[in-house]
Amino acid sequence: MPIPVPLDEYPVHQVPLFHSEVGSTDRNFYDRCIMHAYDRTGGVQIATGLGVYPNLGVIDAYVVVRRDGRQHAVRMSGPLGPDRMRQEVGPYRIEVLEPLSSVRVVCDAPEQGITIDLTFTSPFAPLPEPRHVQRSDFKPMLDASRFVQIGDWTGTVTLDGEEITVTPRTWSGSRDRSWGIRPSGEAPPAGRPARTAGFWWNWIPLHLGDQALMIIAQESADGHRFLTEAIRMYPIASGKATEQLGWPEFDVRYTPGTRHPEGADVHLTDRRRNALTLRLENHGYIALNVGAGYGGDPDWGHGQWKGEDYLDGAVYEQKDPAVAKRIPFGVIDHVATARLLGPDGALIAEGSGIFEHGTFGRHDPSGFTGWDSVAP
Repeated sequence: MPIPVPLDEYPVHQVPLFHSEVGSTDRNFYDRCIMHAYDRTGGVQIATGLGVYPNLGVIDAYVVVRRDGRQHAVRMSGPLGPDRMRQEVGPYRIEVLEPLSSVRVVCDAPEQGITIDLTFTSPFAPLPEPRHVQRSDFKPMLDASRFVQIGDWTGTVTLDGEEITVTPRTWSGSRDRSWGIRPSGEAPPAGRPARTAGFWWNWIPLHLGDQALMIIAQESADGHRFLTEAIRMYPIASGKATEQLGWPEFDVRYTPGTRHPEGADVHLTDRRRNALTLRLENHGYIALNVGAGYGGDPDWGHGQWKGEDYLDGAVYEQKDPAVAKRIPFGVIDHVATARLLGPDGALIAEGSGIFEHGTFGRHDPSGFTGWDSVAP
């Protein structure tokens, strides 16, 4: 029988259940975050997050640090306890310092080569993203709500004994919270196979000094756009409202013979119908299916039961043939320099951010005809 937990003391219930339960019996219900911190030159990049899987009884977390073409990873997991206010597993914890404004992330795993103590702050309000629903044939694959926040990081990262200082002067980043239904844990019995002809995805949070941009676009194989967003935000203190920037159109520049993006031009329109161009140039990346548990990562996946006190670390060479051959089949987070240009090509704002991109199978607008198709 469910029992009250600390969160039940607060008037925040959404369904007639205790907070130890969720309003869905779907095994794939999840509630997690991903956070990005990066040196604006692209030299060092961090992706980290924590997730809970109430119907699997699991809590887990990961940190991936990319430097010099290597992805250093630490993963931890264990049994999910009753106190959902406690975001902690093994040597990893998240402290909410000021809700919707500032969080602290700590991971003390020196034996695995990684220690971080980072605090995120933001002058921008969190932005609710569109409800994300994705289907494959007859099968719903994902149904999630989320918000994103763009800001700065302060603290330290220690990688293999070398301490790296993180300051807003040279670093930036973002964080994303999402919850709902998406494939989690061990694979269930397949049933009738669901087919996917193609997948094309862009998720781009950018810090441009006195403004921030959030661009999202997902399309099916024939180019049908079923998720899209283009928003310009200003600091809360400015009093300026967010601004929609039309229907984003993409010219992605792929390395010939691959689907690896070197950058992109994203075409936007402000409410005065002025054409804007967002120019992105990539400077290093983290492949999320290499150590971070996303997209069929063969070494570790979110929500999998690994026992009471699972803690593991690994280092991956991005150019290692065994690693390189799987990178194109997962979503990749690129650190990008960003320049927002006006109708006459004049610079409006510049900064940096994450250009998260994935394309698999057919995508007619890109000229990709199948799973083995690459850029000319």
